[in-house]
Amino acid sequence: MKYFFPDSQDLVDPSFDFTRERRAVDRLRQRDDIYAHEVFSTPAFDGLLVSKGIVDGYAGLGSRYTMAQRHRLLRDGAPSFLRTERPDGRRLPVIGDCGAFTYVKEKLPPYTVESVLGFYEQCRFDFGISVDHVILGFSATDDVDPALLNDWKERQELTLDLARDFLAGHRTARLAFKPLGVAQGWSPRSYAEAVVALQKMGYDYIALGGMVPLKTPEIIACLRAIAQVRATTTRLHLLGVTRIEQVTAFADYGVESFDSTAPLRQAFKDDKNNYYTLDGAFTAIRIPQVQGNPSLQKRIAAGQIQQEKARRLEKACLGVMQDYATGAADLEEAVELLCEYEKLYDPKKDHSEAYRTTLAARPWEQCSCEVCSELGHHVIIFRGAERNRRRGFHNIHVFYRRLGLQLGTLTPTETTAGIRTRAV
Repeated sequence: MKYFFPDSQDLVDPSFDFTRERRAVDRLRQRDDIYAHEVFSTPAFDGLLVSKGIVDGYAGLGSRYTMAQRHRLLRDGAPSFLRTERPDGRRLPVIGDCGAFTYVKEKLPPYTVESVLGFYEQCRFDFGISVDHVILGFSATDDVDPALLNDWKERQELTLDLARDFLAGHRTARLAFKPLGVAQGWSPRSYAEAVVALQKMGYDYIALGGMVPLKTPEIIACLRAIAQVRATTTRLHLLGVTRIEQVTAFADYGVESFDSTAPLRQAFKDDKNNYYTLDGAFTAIRIPQVQGNPSLQKRIAAGQIQQEKARRLEKACLGVMQDYATGAADLEEAVELLCEYEKLYDPKKDHSEAYRTTLAARPWEQCSCEVCSELGHHVIIFRGAERNRRRGFHNIHVFYRRLGLQLGTLTPTETTAGIRTRAV
């Protein structure tokens, strides 16, 4: 099973000085910053996914690309822009997608089939997913409000019509990329019916959309229904779904690939599981910047906190983490300082036990991936994009090895060659 990592222009700056927290004065982001696949000497995923909605931006969601970057992506193509050639000479494949969740509230998709086909071909993607419209709802039966059911049916029919036009346009223009049709549904039966329709059109690679909010048993139920109608030559792609414990079951039902940003996002979005290991996760140590924390700045402006005290504690926390990493400070001393600062910037939280667990285990010392080897204890500090993204890259790397272990494509020895952990 292949794992595709969705691109949102998440790069890191190799020149960033973590002690002084400064960048090289001559740093140019696109020239000097690097992608996750450039950080590691061994693969962290099998390919990339680029969404038109992320590239263009839509409604309230701004583009993650600058105007110059969008022009260069279209001019040079994704392989060159994303620098997808690997050290072994092989190139990471790239999937093109519309990003249907960016326009889910609209009555109709904002993109025409012609514009999407043109975007995919101009970007030189290896795969292209048809235009779709997400159905936000699930029912094991059709026993739902008739108006809601009618909306779901309209979105499904529209998605199938667009898939038909997409494949026809692809064939007429003899485009180079591999087309994927999208199946949208709201129940096991409706997903199976969409797959039947797409297979009749001529699709043998089908993306299953709208499953991100579903619970695992619901996804399995849909895949089981699809398995009853899926041709043996038809492959499936799960859009945005990450369920590492179910990948073997997914593979048995014909799922060949999936995409997800969850390992990256958990590095800085989750309250607890920020740093992956092969058998679990640790909470990152939060040391927010005084100048970069809105709630702390608001309390300082209101006179509830002295700015001098906040800055003193911020500096002391960074110092105690450095000392703890070198053995010059003990665990309780570090936890006490970290929690004193936490009471200032987020008095409703108490991460003392989580911090105690993380610091006692020292997981960054057990990992030999390039991120942890270079950053040391800085990778476990929740602070600023450069640390947080690198921790996200580490998570992607570990996740890919978890995936290989689950699928049996990597042996335990091969898996731990890049990630060493100890039981906690």
